[in-house]
Amino acid sequence: MSDLFASSAFFGLLLSAGSFELARAINRRMGREVCSPLLFATLLCCAVLLLSGTDYEIYYESGGRMLEYLLTPATICLAIPLYRQFTLMRKHAGAVLAGCLAGVAAHMAGCAAMLVLFRMEGPEYITLLPKSITTAIGKGLSQELGGYPAITMVTIMITGLFGAVAAPALLRLFRITEPMAQGLAIGASSHAAGTSRAVELGDVQGAASSLAIVVTGLLTVAAAPLFAHLAG
Repeated sequence: MSDLFASSAFFGLLLSAGSFELARAINRRMGREVCSPLLFATLLCCAVLLLSGTDYEIYYESGGRMLEYLLTPATICLAIPLYRQFTLMRKHAGAVLAGCLAGVAAHMAGCAAMLVLFRMEGPEYITLLPKSITTAIGKGLSQELGGYPAITMVTIMITGLFGAVAAPALLRLFRITEPMAQGLAIGASSHAAGTSRAVELGDVQGAASSLAIVVTGLLTVAAAPLFAHLAG
């Protein structure tokens, strides 16, 4: 089976697209929070690769690389709701900055706590520092500071998936009903994957989350080197 997949030039692309469309069909019948298309498609792709004994390199070269090329333009497209709500975002610039600062502070403090509690090695700790920002920034930041970029990408993906799936439930749990606050919370903690969910919640949520990606990314780039020194 693995040899059959290896001989296909578009195996990875077809697997990813097919899994996502299947997840969307199931979601339409069961509801978003029961089956997130993004989460379901990721798990299904992993299951197919594991059960067939197919190496990740085969998946990547037969379609995964194409999808990676689309990551940056897809993230840029999230600027559309931001453009539409630019006046509102500018009006609440102080709230945006405060919310993103709080998100970055909470994230860095959490990583520092894990460093102490789990007695992590320096590179392992540094690897986690960029997990709440977009891959385009996080991978390079991890590499520059001495972390493991490949593992950083995995932690970024897991963080985004968790945000996309759990955001509505967490917002209800903590009774966060203000659209601006909802968007900032999602964007500051779960980057582009979470923002795709914020866009579905509303235009204001999508715009705030898109802006939070940018501001949080810049703040993390500034704060991560300072917190990296905690590892000694």
